[in-house]
Formats: sequence, structure tokens, C-alpha cells
Amino acid sequence: MDNKQPSIFDLIVEAHIGLERQGPGSSQMTVQALSFIGNLDKISRVADLACGTGGQTMVLAQNIAGTIIGLDFCPGFIDIFNENARNLKLQERVHGIVGSMDNLPFDKEEFDLIWSEGAIDNIGFEKGIRHWNGFLKRNGYIAVTCPSWFTDERPVEIEKFWGDAGCELDTVGQNVLIMQKAGYIPLAIFALPEECWTDNYFAPREAALKELSKKYAGNKTAEDFIESNKYEVELYSKFKQYYGYVFYIGQKI
Repeated sequence: MDNKQPSIFDLIVEAHIGLERQGPGSSQMTVQALSFIGNLDKISRVADLACGTGGQTMVLAQNIAGTIIGLDFCPGFIDIFNENARNLKLQERVHGIVGSMDNLPFDKEEFDLIWSEGAIDNIGFEKGIRHWNGFLKRNGYIAVTCPSWFTDERPVEIEKFWGDAGCELDTVGQNVLIMQKAGYIPLAIFALPEECWTDNYFAPREAALKELSKKYAGNKTAEDFIESNKYEVELYSKFKQYYGYVFYIGQKI
């Protein structure tokens, strides 16, 4: 990506490709979510949708048996994903492919578990869990993180930010109802702690943005992109009591 006129997509990839995680989260929270899921063995099949470079996927693979397919629309992410699997000697069980999470290239009722951290809001929580339901075996599990409102009312500024970003957030309670109507029994719901945002995502991303600022000095598209990311950090610091990423774990009926 040496192009001096980068697109927003280029900038998003460059800002995130070197990060361990492409969104808020932690190994501890991945393991905590996994603790609510049972009956996985060596023949279990797992899909990690919008897996990024596989930070959470490798944690899954180190804590469960079975095979894991990671899927992401960015080829660069998948290249690193598969390299990480090889480095951890997990390549026999863990493999990444390029694809879209809203048009899955899998067989119906193929998976025992569908996982997705920090991505389902890109297509909508309800759309995602309904579409993915068909790819789960009966009694299979789903585990996703999604930004959610903690309160029924919140400041206009933070509502506008998420709306302008194309994400229509719902409250935690509303998302639980959506899960139930989509054919799942909710098993566990919990919010990610603050450090999943600040220490594990914002801090490493800030370092990446500094490099982008140097590389694309004077480029308005890049400057606007960097400013929007800084604004996101400011808003989280100011309004974190109103929203956050929430893990939703459910079992298909």
C-alpha cells in the first residue's frame, strides 16, 4: 500500500493490520465467553467470522479441540492469520480464508460454534445472527461481541457518532430479545471491561495512526481518518458509561 492517495479502506487496513486485535477485547474475555460453551471435541467445527489477523482465533484454538475456519474480507489479514497459525503450529486445525460474513461460503448446519468479535455490527446484529443461524447445527453455539447501549437514553453526541458510522446500536435487553426471536437460548451476556478498549485497542492503534500520519503527511483523506479515530477515543472517555462492547453467547434451539 504505497499509494499516496489511499482510500478509507486502505487506511483502515493499514491502521489495523499490525495489531494483535482489530477491535476491543482480550484473551481473558475470549476464554470467559468460551467457558459458557460445552460439548466441543476433536470433531467439532468452528467458524470465526471477520476474524482479522486471528488474535482471538488462536486463543480459541489453544483452549478447544476441533478445527477452526477463520473468515475475513481482507486478504492481508488472512495472510497474517495463516502465518500466525503456522508459527503456533496450529495449521493442521486452524485455517483462514477470504470471504464475506454476510454471504457465507459454507454448508448449512456445518458448524458446532460460530464466533465473531467486534464485527457483527457492520452488518447489523439481527441480520448477522439470523443469517448465521442456518450454518449452525442444532444445539450449536454462537458467541459474538457487539457495541450496545447500557441505558435507554444517552447524549445526542454519542448517538450521532455511531449513527454516522453506520452502526445502529440497540440496548443489551433489546439484543437479548432479538437473540430469542432468532432461535437462540441466551446463555451468558457480559460487557467487556474498559481496558479491552483503552489498553488492548486504542493504545496500539494510536501508535499505528502516528505512523500513518508520517507516511501520508498533508493528505486530507488520511488526516480526516486519523482525526475521526482520535474523536472516537475522546467520546469513549467521555461517554463510556452509556455504551460498550458486550459478549452475547447463545445456543441454537
